[in-house]
Amino acid sequence: MEQKQQWGSRFGYLMVAAGASIGLGNIWKFPYLAYRGGGGVFLVVYLLVVLALAKPMVEMETAIGRHSGLDTVTAFECINPKWGFVGWIGNLCTIMINFYYVVVGGWVLRYLFQFIFVGNFGGDPSAFFKGFTSDPVQPIIWSMILLVFVSAMLLFGITNKVERLAKFIMPALILMLIICGVYACTITEGAAEGLKYYLLPDFSKFTVKVFADAVTQVLFSVGIGWSLFITLGANIPKKNNLKSDALIISFADTFAAVLAGFVIIPSAFGAGIDVQKGPALVFEVMSGIFLNLPGGRIIGSCFFLALIFAVISSLFSFFETNIRTAEVKLKMGRKKATLIIAIIIGIANIFVSLGFGPMKGLQIPWLYYGSTEFYGLYDWLDCFSGYVLMPLGCILVCLFVSKVWGWKKYEAELTHDGRDGSINLWNKISAYVIIPLFMIIVILNVFGFIK
Repeated sequence: MEQKQQWGSRFGYLMVAAGASIGLGNIWKFPYLAYRGGGGVFLVVYLLVVLALAKPMVEMETAIGRHSGLDTVTAFECINPKWGFVGWIGNLCTIMINFYYVVVGGWVLRYLFQFIFVGNFGGDPSAFFKGFTSDPVQPIIWSMILLVFVSAMLLFGITNKVERLAKFIMPALILMLIICGVYACTITEGAAEGLKYYLLPDFSKFTVKVFADAVTQVLFSVGIGWSLFITLGANIPKKNNLKSDALIISFADTFAAVLAGFVIIPSAFGAGIDVQKGPALVFEVMSGIFLNLPGGRIIGSCFFLALIFAVISSLFSFFETNIRTAEVKLKMGRKKATLIIAIIIGIANIFVSLGFGPMKGLQIPWLYYGSTEFYGLYDWLDCFSGYVLMPLGCILVCLFVSKVWGWKKYEAELTHDGRDGSINLWNKISAYVIIPLFMIIVILNVFGFIK
């Protein structure tokens, strides 16, 4: 099937794909999960999970996407008409992530503005964060600014303006993270203690929960299990080597996550602040740290500029997954699909944002073995998308490739009929055993069957 659009260059694709992977998951979520998971032991488990999951899953998803050159649902249906539901699950997961990701992205945009144009947070960063996020209007405005910008950029397709912008954003993001990391590790007092906690594993802190968090963080951070690379793969030309591309993307994402840990954990240790702040970490803690350091306003501006780059580059691909399905599968056309998806996400963003303020008392039940847990809207969306839909998507993709598509046909697409090598025993062991086993452990853990 002929593709309507293709990436202008391999570098352009790699920058967009890396941008899809490198986002809030790396810079905002990874550091506080690493701290909560015991620092070094979480880092070791995370790296091992990346080796086991990232490259094979990126390969499988991009191969499925390139084979059809269309949306995530059609990508499965053109191989087997009964398997389009896997693409719909991926779309559901992606749009649920968009429901809260844009909200947090709006926070980043607000903090970047505050650092550049104001330079202080009223003397109490904690009070500023709580006051801003609980406000019924301000967070919505900032998230809407981000929503409109991303939607406008995608109006004419992801391979046009977005590809050109990503070529600038991603190198700049990595450079700013390196600058922030060097600054944090060399200037911050007490940084050595933070580095020790971050790099030296204490295996007595290992639990099933640490393992499950590491697995879901890899799924969220790299972008696997929710059709992201099926969408990006649809525009990859046959000349690209999918195996080497998958390796580069997996490495770039892991490098960014580990680098973010070098920025945040030593900085927080040096300031004597508990890193276990959860979603508030980057905002409430890092703003206070930067403003109390020499040149902190400049480094803080660079940090949040890097973070908004990461947010925007990720949202391009997140939105595109839903837009492409509405455009192709639902036959809406590009403009109508972009508008409708933006409206749906925007309405949901309002409710998620209000969930940190006037609707904070809204609690949604979560079935847990032996009891029932209750989560706020953001936590429920994060839990269901990350600990249920993503693992389910990985299991279904492994089953689809190995049993429905078949190894021979998959290998022909992945390697371009043997030009780029072949699949090996490790690929099959990963798809048959390792990936499904990891996903089952995550699902059993989130429902309380194993702890």
